[in-house]
Amino acid sequence: MGSLVLLHGLGATGRVWDGWAHPRMAPDLPGHGRAAALPQYTFESMAAAVAEALPVRRGLVVVGHSLGGVLALELASGRHDVQVDRVIALGVKVSWTDDELAKAAALAQKPITWFDSRADAATRYLKVSGLQGLVDPADESVDQGLLEVDGRWRLAMDPATFGVGAPNMPDLLAAAHADVVLARGELDPMNTDAELSALHDQTFTLPGLAHNAHVENPSAFTND
Repeated sequence: MGSLVLLHGLGATGRVWDGWAHPRMAPDLPGHGRAAALPQYTFESMAAAVAEALPVRRGLVVVGHSLGGVLALELASGRHDVQVDRVIALGVKVSWTDDELAKAAALAQKPITWFDSRADAATRYLKVSGLQGLVDPADESVDQGLLEVDGRWRLAMDPATFGVGAPNMPDLLAAAHADVVLARGELDPMNTDAELSALHDQTFTLPGLAHNAHVENPSAFTND
């Protein structure tokens, strides 16, 4: 296997990959965790920021979850001076309604919410990242997704990241200079086997797992 890069989904941080045993690079995406915010969030601008920070730029295997899966495909386009040999895009939402996009755009315009306690902020972080019930709110990995300022707490995530929009999956797949697999958890409500198969000829379904399959059972995924 080449150099492994793991890209988390919207609202999470690179710490979601802690259960993976392989040596890997697992950066926080722009506007998340400890990564800097961007003036504007597009798939291109986020992928460019990820590429710029990578210490290894050739022979990459990129596994991306949800938003991270889209960025993995963008990195494989050759537009960002990195060489990606393989992409596994897990749990990407490929079909968006106008209502869903409008709700995401509205979330992107909301001001930062402050909390009086870490516990309240941690609960919100786990909900936003889809990790509720999968990660203990008291776990120290949650701190990567939080910021404390003068005794109050907020999510480290820049709300504007919600406005990144819907990916043009046919164009991304056509532009990818890599072997690409679209993967999903069998119970993932964000996509269907039929949707992925209609887009691409290499798909894989992880039995019994849901949207955050990489957190639910890392060994099942990495053994694929």
